[in-house]
Amino acid sequence: MLFATLLAAALLAALPLGARPGPGPTPPAPLRTPFERDPAHNTTATYAECIAFYQELAAAYPTAVRLREAGPTDSGQPLHEVVLSADGTFEPAASRAQGRPVLFVQNGIHPGEPEGIDASMLLARDVLRDKKLRPLLAKVTLVIIPAYNIDGMLNRNSTTRANQNGPQAYGFRGNARHLDLNRDFVKQDSRNARSFAALFQKWRPEIFVDTHTSNGADYQYTITLIPTQHNKLAPALGDYLQGQLLPALYAGMAQKKWPMTPYVDFAGETPESGLRDFLESPRYSTGYAALFNSIGFMPETHMLKAFGPRVRATYDLLVTYLQTVAAQAPAVLAARAAADQALGTQTRFPLAWTLRDTATTTVQFRGYEAGHRPSAVSGQPRLYYDRAKPYTRPVPYYNTARPTAVVEAPTAYVVPAAWAEVLDNLCRNGVVLRRFNHDNFGGSAHTYDIENYKTVTRPYEGHYLHSQVQVTEYGSHHSTSLHTGDYVAVLAEQGPARRYLVEALEPQATDSFFAWGFFDSVLQQKEHYSDYVFEDLAANFLTQNPAVRQQLEAAKKADPTLAASGSTQLEWVYQHSPYAEPGYRRYPVLRWFGPLPR
Repeated sequence: MLFATLLAAALLAALPLGARPGPGPTPPAPLRTPFERDPAHNTTATYAECIAFYQELAAAYPTAVRLREAGPTDSGQPLHEVVLSADGTFEPAASRAQGRPVLFVQNGIHPGEPEGIDASMLLARDVLRDKKLRPLLAKVTLVIIPAYNIDGMLNRNSTTRANQNGPQAYGFRGNARHLDLNRDFVKQDSRNARSFAALFQKWRPEIFVDTHTSNGADYQYTITLIPTQHNKLAPALGDYLQGQLLPALYAGMAQKKWPMTPYVDFAGETPESGLRDFLESPRYSTGYAALFNSIGFMPETHMLKAFGPRVRATYDLLVTYLQTVAAQAPAVLAARAAADQALGTQTRFPLAWTLRDTATTTVQFRGYEAGHRPSAVSGQPRLYYDRAKPYTRPVPYYNTARPTAVVEAPTAYVVPAAWAEVLDNLCRNGVVLRRFNHDNFGGSAHTYDIENYKTVTRPYEGHYLHSQVQVTEYGSHHSTSLHTGDYVAVLAEQGPARRYLVEALEPQATDSFFAWGFFDSVLQQKEHYSDYVFEDLAANFLTQNPAVRQQLEAAKKADPTLAASGSTQLEWVYQHSPYAEPGYRRYPVLRWFGPLPR
């Protein structure tokens, strides 16, 4: 209720929505950005200009700025991290020893949405020069990825963001392999995502910010905000987000003359139908961050506002993050610590979510009246927004989610050594693996059969994504074998990677490795039969197994299609016989219960 009250107050405040003066005094020429040098404020930095700026900044402030390479990207250029600290504290352990939360800002995941790139350059400089901002670095460690999708940033053009008002030239959404990197945080096909995972696991930030530009409806706001869906966080983090962090961010931006609203994703044709929280699954940056008890944010500036105001609004939001996290540092750290403690004993894990269909609250939304008129292209009715008719009115806000699938986690997962790509991904994301050193084990190994699933008809980010996965679990299956060289991930040993491990390896999870096709080879049968030969074997099998014959007769009564088809009945018998291929649709990752394998 506190968040809803303060949010409504901030949105109702009569505040100007236009452009503001640029942040801070004009610096000397060597540290002025391309955005500032352009009188029209319609220029975003190139990749070379961006890195050169941070190199100059690090040279000018060697005790407060550290610029480092953080791994390769698909472009061939290295990913960079910029660390800013008041006293030269440039490592995670030292930062935590000082009691400083980590604010981690990532820019340019979609380089056609570049406001964060330029705003972070301004912020990094101003936080060192401005006497009001510099003390914040004594309370918060600031980590910046200057440009994440370097590949797309190098692919510069002026046309691919057809709906967007500037800048004059910008990067492309896809990376060098034509991947949307904001769908790559679990599958990690790109070198960019692999380098990011190492950097994220190194810092484990309390607050993660991934800067963007919106698409969609027209409205009065220059900037909107997607926070991590609060129900998907541990209760300590969700309560802190709703009760303290979000109200402070909205109030801080209102004071800076930038009223905000939740991201404008709506139920019907226009925002009046109701705003909906974005259920970011782990394929997205903020959904990935939430797996490790980091609160994530996607600021989304409005595509139709001029580039100058969009950069300034992003800058002011980043300043507000710094101010808020510094002021609330004890509360941030306490919420994270409580969430980590709860994760250490958690045994039941939600795997998929949906928004409730009843509104949680209302938002006083500043929009434009919408209507329809004939299209000049087709002559058919088309939607338009009338900026001559602004309004402020309450709209429903749907921001309560509930789990639609929950699993009781095992003591451990066993991953056969053959699945090297899966094992590499687990290690890269902080999972602790043991290796078996003998073939005989006590305990109970459960396995799944994949009974059903849906698959997209066209590739999605390089994969044929599965959904609606249905499984049957079996205990101590005789055809299951464990071998020297296989790997076990014990849940109690995973620390912050505990939730990630479960959501990656449970096939029903929205963004599991199974959903992304890492185990697709088990979905193809390798052996079968010739009908005329198997007819005699099947008849003999049914004679010797009358219980199976009874099951077949019951199945025929329940399914007229089965009853009418001899070949389908033969296949049914095959699948219920010892001749059936044991690995077909058998999920190769085992769920281990009982004594741990040694």
